[in-house]
Amino acid sequence: MAQGILEKINILISANLHAMVDRALEMNSVKVMDEYIRRADRDLDTLETQIVTVGGSVRTLKRKYEEMSAAAEKLDRNIDTLLTSGRTDQAARLQAELNVKQQQAQEYYQQWQNQEQEYKRMLDAKLKLEARLNTVRQEREHLQELLKLAEAKRATTRTIRSLNDIQGIGDADIRRIGDMIRERLDREDAEMEVASMRLQDVVEETVEQNLVEQQLEERRRRLGLAGGGESGGGSASSSSAGSLSGTN
Repeated sequence: MAQGILEKINILISANLHAMVDRALEMNSVKVMDEYIRRADRDLDTLETQIVTVGGSVRTLKRKYEEMSAAAEKLDRNIDTLLTSGRTDQAARLQAELNVKQQQAQEYYQQWQNQEQEYKRMLDAKLKLEARLNTVRQEREHLQELLKLAEAKRATTRTIRSLNDIQGIGDADIRRIGDMIRERLDREDAEMEVASMRLQDVVEETVEQNLVEQQLEERRRRLGLAGGGESGGGSASSSSAGSLSGTN
């Protein structure tokens, strides 16, 4: 199980951070980094549990090796004592027992060394993944700020484009909108000119009519036809006709 978690940890450690950032930028989201962080946290928890287990096993195997080695050394000394005292049979029995204990001690030693190496690899992987995870978290924050800035820039660009349509920031836009403004002014000038001509005609016609009426009024006063007009003229004609009739 420890080997399995180490493989997962190594995959996370060897993950291409640049590719991860590129993917996040492509997606316009830090979700890919959030997923990495979740996986790394989960696997780190599992790894820490395994480290505790393997660390305990290392201590147990080391203790058993030391106990077995101490027992073997004691047997070895006893065998020498028995041989010196001529007790060969007992020495042979202890020698067989010593062989078993030495074999067991060797097995404990090998297991201890294997577990010790595994324990060190796990500790090393833990340190590397923690460092990698810390880097990813930092880059995630930087990327988040970058994406916010990019979104703000896009909004600004959209605003500028809208303003370009109104103000004509580009040279072509300036010329285009300038031409449109001049065309409108030319059209408005033409309309104003036509309206002025019509007004002038009306004014001239009014002035001329007023002049004619003034001239007629003066003519009526000379003829004693004040207050005349068309009705006054009619009365004068009637009076003249009566006078002519009386004379006849």
